[in-house]
Amino acid sequence: MVSTLSAHEHPLRKVFSSDFEFNIPEYQRPYRWGTEQALQLLDDLEVTLERADDEPYFLGSLVLVEQRSGAFDVIDGQQRLTTLTILFSVLRDLVEDAEFSQNLGARVMDPGNKLDGIAARPRLTLRDQDASFFLKYVQEPGNIESLIALSDAAATTEPQRALRDNAAALFGRLSEWTDAKRQSLATLASTRTYLVVVSTPNLDSAYRIFSVMNARGLDLTAADIFKSRVIGKVEDRSTYARRWELAEESLGSDSFTDLFRDLRTVVSGERVRRELLTEFPRQVLDAYLDTGRAEEFIDELLFPYAQAFEFTVERDFGPGDEWVAVNDWLKRLAMIDNKDWRPPALWALAEHPDDAAYLTTFLGRLERLAASFLLRQTYTTPRIGRYLDLINELKDGAGLEAPSFELTEEEKRLSLDALNGEVYRMQPRRARYVMLRLDELLAREPGATYNHKIISIEHVLPQNPKPDSQWLLDFTEEDRQRWTHRIGNLLLLNHRKNSQANNYDFVTKKKRYFASPTGSAVFALTTQVIEHDVWTPEVVESRQRALTALLAKEWGLD
Repeated sequence: MVSTLSAHEHPLRKVFSSDFEFNIPEYQRPYRWGTEQALQLLDDLEVTLERADDEPYFLGSLVLVEQRSGAFDVIDGQQRLTTLTILFSVLRDLVEDAEFSQNLGARVMDPGNKLDGIAARPRLTLRDQDASFFLKYVQEPGNIESLIALSDAAATTEPQRALRDNAAALFGRLSEWTDAKRQSLATLASTRTYLVVVSTPNLDSAYRIFSVMNARGLDLTAADIFKSRVIGKVEDRSTYARRWELAEESLGSDSFTDLFRDLRTVVSGERVRRELLTEFPRQVLDAYLDTGRAEEFIDELLFPYAQAFEFTVERDFGPGDEWVAVNDWLKRLAMIDNKDWRPPALWALAEHPDDAAYLTTFLGRLERLAASFLLRQTYTTPRIGRYLDLINELKDGAGLEAPSFELTEEEKRLSLDALNGEVYRMQPRRARYVMLRLDELLAREPGATYNHKIISIEHVLPQNPKPDSQWLLDFTEEDRQRWTHRIGNLLLLNHRKNSQANNYDFVTKKKRYFASPTGSAVFALTTQVIEHDVWTPEVVESRQRALTALLAKEWGLD
C-alpha cells in the first residue's frame, strides 16, 4: 500500500500489466470521449509511428488512490485508460498473428493462472452501470464487430454508445491498415507510449493533486517561464513587466495561455508535436531573444495578438458603423463548437487592425469554412490541417483569395447533404449553431445576439406521438421516419423542454407550448411555425426546401 505520494513514468506495457488493477469509482462521471478524441489519439500515435526517430509519446498523467496492494481507484485519467483499452481490443481482434493477438489480449485482461487458482480479470473495471457491457463487448476477445453492430436499443446508456461509436471509428480506420502497420502501432503503444502515474494514499490527497495539476499545469508554468526569459532581456523591465501583466489580466490566465498556443500556430504554421514549453521557444521565442529583439517580440507580436485575441472574446471592434459587420462575424465564429478557426482570425485582426472592409470579407469566408467543417463533422486533424494551410497561404501573401478558403465541389455536396439530413442528431452545439444561423437569416437581423439562459431545439411533429393523436393520422410511419429530425420540423425555444406538452396536437401545441403568453414567439423560426394552421408532411417538406435553400445560399453551397 502507498503511504505517501509517488509519481513514476511508465510505458503502457507496465500500466496495462498485473502491477495495476484499475477501478472507476461510482462517484466519477461516466465515459464521455467522442469519436473525435478517439481518432485524435490514433492520429497522434500514427504521427509518432511515422517519425524516423524513436522518441516516445507522452500521454499525460493518471491520478490514483490505492485501495489495496496493486488495486487503484482512478481519480483522473478514466477517458484515456478506457480509450486505450478499446484501441488494444480493436487491434487484438484485427491482427492476423494469433500469438500477437494473444499478447494484445493480455493488455486488456489479466489472464490469471489456473494452476494457482487465480481467475482472469479485466485490467480496467468501469462503473457498475457499464462494467459488464464493457467486459462482454470490449475486453473479452472476438466481440468488437458485435459491439459495432449494436443498435441504440441494445447500447442503452450514453457511455455504452460512446464505447460502441469509438470502437467503430477505430475499427474502421485500423481495418484499412496493413497487418504489419497494425502490429507496429501496437508495439509503439505498448513500449514507447508513456503515462505519469501519480499514486496517493487517500482521496483527499488525490483531489488536491488533481486540482493543482489542472489549475497550475505545465502550460501556465510555461507562460511564467516565457515572461521571465523575455523581461530579463529588455532594458525597461518594470514597464514591460507591467504591460505583460495587464495583457494577462485583460485576457485571464486560461485565455493568455491559449494566446501562446495560437501564436505558436501562426508563426510556425505547423501542427503541435510537443508541449508548449518545448515548442514555443524553438519555433517562436528564440529567434527574437537570440538576436536581441525582446522588445520587438513584445511590441510587434505579443501585444498586437493579445489585443486581437481580446477582440475575439469581447466582439467589440469600433466605434463606427463599418465595424458592426466585423463584430457580427466574430459573434458567429464564437458559437462554433471549437476554436481551431482562431489562429487565422488572429492573423487577420493583428495584420489588418484598421481595415474593416478586409476583416468583414475575411471573417465571412472563415465562418463559411468553419460552418462547412461543422456540418460535415470534420474531426480535429484534417480541420487543423486546412487552417494551417490557410495560415501559410496568408503569410505568403494570398490574402482574401487564399485557396484554402474555397470549398471543393465534394465539400459543398457533403455540407448540403448534412443540411438536408437529420440535423437534430448532430452534436447539440453543432445543431444549435445551424438553427441559430438560420434564425438570424429569417429574422433579417445580422449579428443577432441570443442571450437567453436556455435555448433548446424542439420538434413540431413529436418524436413519439401518442397512439390516439392527430399526428398519427396526418403522418405515416414513413413520413415520421423521414421528417422528424430534419430542419423542416424543428424550431427554437427559450425554455426547457416539456415532454408532456411536446405531444400535444399541433393547434394546442403552438398555442400552449410554442407561443408566449402574448401569442408571439422569441425566435423567427418559431414565429414561422405558429403562423401555420396545420402541420402536415407537405408543410414540412416545403419548409425544409425553403430553410435549406436559405442556408445553402448564405454559405455558397449551391
